[in-house]
Amino acid sequence: MAHNHSSREWLSPNSNEEDMGLLLAPRLAYFAAVARHEHVTRAAQEIGVPQSTLSRAMVRLEQDLGVALFARKGRTVSLTPAGRTFLASAERALAEVERSADAVRADADPSAGRVAFGFLHTMGSETVPGLIRAFRVDHPKVRFTLVQNYGEAMIERLRAGDLDLCLTSPVPDAPDLVARRLDEQRLRLVVPDDHRLAARKRVRLAEAADETFVTLEPGYGLRRITDALCAEAGFTPRVAFEGEEAETLRGLVAAGLGVALLPPPAVARPGVVELTVTSPRAAREIGVAWLDGHPDTPPVAAFKRFLLSRRGRLLSEPE
Repeated sequence: MAHNHSSREWLSPNSNEEDMGLLLAPRLAYFAAVARHEHVTRAAQEIGVPQSTLSRAMVRLEQDLGVALFARKGRTVSLTPAGRTFLASAERALAEVERSADAVRADADPSAGRVAFGFLHTMGSETVPGLIRAFRVDHPKVRFTLVQNYGEAMIERLRAGDLDLCLTSPVPDAPDLVARRLDEQRLRLVVPDDHRLAARKRVRLAEAADETFVTLEPGYGLRRITDALCAEAGFTPRVAFEGEEAETLRGLVAAGLGVALLPPPAVARPGVVELTVTSPRAAREIGVAWLDGHPDTPPVAAFKRFLLSRRGRLLSEPE
């Protein structure tokens, strides 16, 4: 046997605020229209719903709240004191929804939308500014929200929805991500300019087995690569300092604290010598990653195409 329950009956006294919000939200615009016109028929005509549907919605709204919002005289209505209080909050909520709708529409605008883009610290001084400058030649109004961090932190923000794309290394391999290799960057052994190897141009990494290293912190992609290359060369590096930024490490090398495996600097730093590592092959892959199945707005899709078009030229001087 079927049972018909009024909304007041199925709204339990123990319902939480979230349940009430979900229940009331679809009716706020209806309520505001009736309150504005003080006439059900005119309000129904404005918002394009049958008058009977609107009348029933207002009755249900009052039942759900447990208070009378309107004093009725035929199809003409006026707000009660409770109705005036509720209208002020309803109008603020509707205005916030409209502002949010405007914001997401603006972010998705093909010509002036927004791209949330993450990148490695070592890409920040030259590579990323050059990429954005080149992209904006054809997309001058596209806006960027930029996040500079290490690889694992950016992947977390990608999964959380804070980023649309990230430029990272190593290129991630995970079932929920799509990643594409874009370029390769050779790493150098950086030594103080008065170091025993400083007169050399090339070096085998095994020749630095007895040195003290300064490295990035565990969790950074470059740290994992450093540890792996040293293991391949037959030793575990003795670490004197773990930092968060490559140029800090260069400064510490110049101060004589140790040696480091680093990508080339944007600008040559005095006090250090950068040696080509001949064995093992010292390089890191740079790639772009995004969430699998995540729909792209037009500006994100355009920037993604641009990045993929620079495969093999990512680290070269932008055109």
